Amino acid sequence: MELGFPLWVRITHFFNILFLSLLVRSGIEILGGHPMLYFNDDCTPGSEWVRFTRRRMPAGELWTAEDEKEPYSPVVALPGRDNLGLGRYWHFATLMGWILTGLVYVLLMVATPQWRRLVPTSWSIFPDAWHALRIYLELHVPPAGNPFNALQQLTYFLLIFVLSPLQIATGIAMSPSVTARFPWYTRLFGGRQSARSLHFLGLVAYLGFTIHHVALVYDHGFLHELGLIVLGVPDADASQKALALGIAVLAVVFIVAVHIWATRASLRRPRRTQEMLQAVVDPVQRALLQPARSVQAYRPEEITPVPRPNGRPPRDPEYRRLAAAGFRDFRFEVGGLVADELSFSLDELRALDGEAQVTKHVCIQGWTQVVAWRGVPLGVLLDRCRPRPEARYLLFHTFDDKWEEEGEHPYYYTTVDLSLARRPQSILAYEMNGRPLPEAFGGPLRLRLETQLGYKMAKWVRSVELIEDYRAVGQGKGGWREDVLNYSQIAPI
Repeated sequence: MELGFPLWVRITHFFNILFLSLLVRSGIEILGGHPMLYFNDDCTPGSEWVRFTRRRMPAGELWTAEDEKEPYSPVVALPGRDNLGLGRYWHFATLMGWILTGLVYVLLMVATPQWRRLVPTSWSIFPDAWHALRIYLELHVPPAGNPFNALQQLTYFLLIFVLSPLQIATGIAMSPSVTARFPWYTRLFGGRQSARSLHFLGLVAYLGFTIHHVALVYDHGFLHELGLIVLGVPDADASQKALALGIAVLAVVFIVAVHIWATRASLRRPRRTQEMLQAVVDPVQRALLQPARSVQAYRPEEITPVPRPNGRPPRDPEYRRLAAAGFRDFRFEVGGLVADELSFSLDELRALDGEAQVTKHVCIQGWTQVVAWRGVPLGVLLDRCRPRPEARYLLFHTFDDKWEEEGEHPYYYTTVDLSLARRPQSILAYEMNGRPLPEAFGGPLRLRLETQLGYKMAKWVRSVELIEDYRAVGQGKGGWREDVLNYSQIAPI
């Protein structure tokens, strides 16, 4: 049976190119948040196996992850210029399109004889592939197959049924909600950072395949191959080859136009772009990842020896006064839509039923570390204050005045769904690795939500207020980073 390229193969091939190119550029934007890769989850400076920045963490001074990021050019990154929030949104939105395209392709392939194009049916494919490789190395073209030679068939099979699922699997392994709910899954890849490194190597493999694939198209006869790829015609005449070339050029122009539009829209109208992508991505996050419950229990010997602080302690006058006195006069306030307003000193918080946990911190920029925490469960505070029926979110206020940021910014705040606040390992931490929480790590109090990325775990917390709708707070996006940096109000991946 002669197997050609039916229309659905050609259409899915086009959308695969479109979505993969968007994934690559948005992936570069995400990599710029922490342009180092590791095979250990401690992310100790100097232990990376590759880095894409010349910046080095100096010894003897407070150096945060914000100082290590690289604002890549919009020419290579989507959208570029240090827009991690929008880069993540583009990555997840186009990932959904890429997966949908792949599912349509595989389902149609299985339902038709087209599966014979890619799925090996004989062990002879291995010696035949080796023979084809030797011919290529001799700079000749091996005999054509039906429609691929053995080496091409084996390569495409591995790309579609091994590399692509591996990319999806390693991407899932980087989700803090998956890490928290299924620690064993991340260990399959050697840890979260190993999964991140494998994900990057998969990207390199895709790029290498693309370059080699295009080179083979030229080697096999560019216009002849275009006739197959674009029109599905095995022996195109001159007019058909011209038509195929014209359609191919238009397809490339369309893809380039999409990239230009996505980049310009993100840089010129970031809020509108955020809302557009958020409507696609956030419902999926809420349905599939946000409900996860953390069951982490790392061993004491797995604790990161030298944990990494992120962010500089506030310069707020009240905070400095309280810190100078060892936070003896500090009061944590609970108010808003509650039956009973509460106020606690640090000693009174410590006297409540506390919980200890050893968990993995996952920063949105990419680095991780394992830390022992102790604090009061948010559920205990909620039981004492008795939220009113209309209360749906916890609004955490902090002393963090964002003094290190350029321009005028309000104090850092974040909002948490009431259901998330009541889950296991959602605590207000006052101890870290057996000692009072240091200022550099958010002391005297910081939020811990072990199924979320680090930006949701506000540091230097001063009070919490129960509210009905976070859209009435700040710019209405649910937090400081959500307002200023276009992050999502939920952060399970």
